[in-house]
Amino acid sequence: MIQVRYSIPPSGAETATTADLRASLLVGDLFVRGEVRGTYTHDDRLLVGGAVPGDDDVALPAWSEVLGTQSHLERRELGVVNVGDAGHVVVDGEKFELEHLDGLFVGRGSDVTFGGEDAAFYFVSAPAHATYPARALAHRDVEPVALGSPDAANERRLFRYAWGEEVQTSVLQFGVTVIARGSVWNTFPPHLHDRRTEVYCYVDLAEDDRVFHFLGRPGATRHLVLRNREAVINPPWSIHSGAGTGSYAFIWAMAGENNRYTDLTPVPTEDL
Repeated sequence: MIQVRYSIPPSGAETATTADLRASLLVGDLFVRGEVRGTYTHDDRLLVGGAVPGDDDVALPAWSEVLGTQSHLERRELGVVNVGDAGHVVVDGEKFELEHLDGLFVGRGSDVTFGGEDAAFYFVSAPAHATYPARALAHRDVEPVALGSPDAANERRLFRYAWGEEVQTSVLQFGVTVIARGSVWNTFPPHLHDRRTEVYCYVDLAEDDRVFHFLGRPGATRHLVLRNREAVINPPWSIHSGAGTGSYAFIWAMAGENNRYTDLTPVPTEDL
């Protein structure tokens, strides 16, 4: 199953109801046992999805009615993060074992299947102009960047899986940020990147916990409340920052004009 979302302008976000914003920007119900589900956004033509194999392996769908190709990765590249228990991804016959929060980059033109009875895979694909080899990205092997502080309640570790440096990609960037216990804020102070769309998928929340995700233009922000394993589309004109009621992590993925990680504009707190 796949859904399609269309772009909304900044002014539309400022006058939309909460229900309208959720319908346009929040992506839920991606993880259903035995299925692969996706949502395609016209913002930089990102496609986000969830694959829960269950008893049998499941293939990455072509979704030809949306992508206009015979296979999903005919003109795209893919980033995968396992948000469940141990599982595997098979890329052109090569098997990659993924533990919880392990990542995988898959280049253009590959065939992909997902497996693992208790695994759950979050994935993002983006149009690609070049082909690069698949690369496993074990969470434990990625050196995190320490950000924030306990005093500001925004202490976190940023794990950059593909970010325009060690792993070659065409446009896709993705990774995982883990919020320290006792902290609540992510990506604060916030920033903008006019040349890229970014999607957050919040994971590892307790059943009763939520993340209050802030979006919109500085000075005219709105918020959405997200549960575990829900994602939110952040257009290039929007900030993207959140505060949780308990411990959590989130997967960030973006694509656009470039894959230069530092291509962003900080937003001072006084401008919010």
